[in-house]
Amino acid sequence: MTQRVEPVDALIVVDVQSAFVTGEGAVPAAGRLVDRTTDLIARARRDGAFIAHLQNDGPPGSDDEPHTPGWELHHPVAPGPAEVVIRKPYDDGFEETALGTVLTDAGVRALAVCGVMSEMCVQATARTALALGYRVVVPHDAHATQDIPAAPGIAEAVPAATVSRVAAYALGSDAETTVPAAAVTFTAPSAS
Repeated sequence: MTQRVEPVDALIVVDVQSAFVTGEGAVPAAGRLVDRTTDLIARARRDGAFIAHLQNDGPPGSDDEPHTPGWELHHPVAPGPAEVVIRKPYDDGFEETALGTVLTDAGVRALAVCGVMSEMCVQATARTALALGYRVVVPHDAHATQDIPAAPGIAEAVPAATVSRVAAYALGSDAETTVPAAAVTFTAPSAS
């Protein structure tokens, strides 16, 4: 039986865009990531949690350049007052976006963060959420990244799974990072 954690009232889906989960540029664990995020989104919707899909606006020529096939969100969005898309120009989903405002307006107090890339956008968004006083859950099997290539004379290659684990661990003891996605439970935010 999977251990359950205290419910969260929001799900932040970070940059689950076509460029990162399909084709040659996909993260090594793309299939697992898509399975976990699909399940998290379905359960968050069912239980009335707030959902924010973050969409990275990459620079010209990048795989996630706006309005290119790689930039498109992988998961269908059910837009409405409890599910939004927030485009972001930086790793941190809070920086120069409406994310903080929409979470506050929705009455969110605790959130789960999933998506890509573990050591960049997922970690930056989770770190700011912690600094803002949110309870943060980063399910260990619902975020992913790329392998770090070897740097001759400096270090061997680092597998993506290790990079993801270290990125979550670096959030410190305030974030819940050892729970699986299946253990995350949701509830609707309570307006304050």
